[in-house]
Amino acid sequence: MAERWLPATGWAPRRAAAANPSLLVGGALTLGFVLLALLGSTLAPGDPFAAAGAPFLAPSAAHPFGTDDLGRDLLRAVLHGARVSLIVGAAVAVSSLTLGLLVGGVAGYRGGAVDDLLMRFTELVLVLPRFFLALVVVALFGASLANLIAVLALTSWGIIARVARAGVLTVKEREYVLAARALGGAGPRILLRHVLPNVLAPVVAYAALQVGNAILVEASLSFLGFGDPNLVSWGYLLNNAQAFVRRAWWLSVFPGAAIVLAVLSINLLADGLRGRRAANGG
Repeated sequence: MAERWLPATGWAPRRAAAANPSLLVGGALTLGFVLLALLGSTLAPGDPFAAAGAPFLAPSAAHPFGTDDLGRDLLRAVLHGARVSLIVGAAVAVSSLTLGLLVGGVAGYRGGAVDDLLMRFTELVLVLPRFFLALVVVALFGASLANLIAVLALTSWGIIARVARAGVLTVKEREYVLAARALGGAGPRILLRHVLPNVLAPVVAYAALQVGNAILVEASLSFLGFGDPNLVSWGYLLNNAQAFVRRAWWLSVFPGAAIVLAVLSINLLADGLRGRRAANGG
């Protein structure tokens, strides 16, 4: 009987967070990553391409991450690179979430030939080698952030569509959806107002995984020299550090650690969201 009063005391949410450490740790780390990306210009103001001291200064109080071969402050560059990674990850996640919900929702709700056609197209998208396709697109149309986001967004929605379709197939047979149909509700209206909002939770968890994947692809392309030359990214910093690994260890350690922590935090958050849904019986 006492368990019924736990939500009112505020203890149950803390117990749920303790029972799901991935959600707690991943959420905290992801929030920190987002704040650093948004406040990078305030925490380390100035042009990341501009020299801030002598070349190859080791980490110190004046330059916590040291300087590179041109005297540029590495902390400033890492914080500006976080913004690039956040833009790429967020744009790809939102785009893939929108496309996946649209394709999966229509396929699951309409069924029949429409479902078969959309799912075969989804399977085609799933087998595309995203990294090599992004490499080809950037090489042919230019190394810009917009081109990278576009190709990743158009090739990352497949798994989200399949998850959305599975949820729609279950939700569309529930009583409130059948009641909306009986009252004469139009198909698109029912799908948007009654079906898709109830399959959003599992889809968001998979969309969060696309953020980490997009960050890795952008860093890989920049490391290979195919990134936007007008922007400082973590991959660009690692590319620049290749020739100085033995002389200046900090040039590769700090950008590499930033990539690892960012992707790890987002993956932990996604796993926590999926674990929470499973615990709730979703």
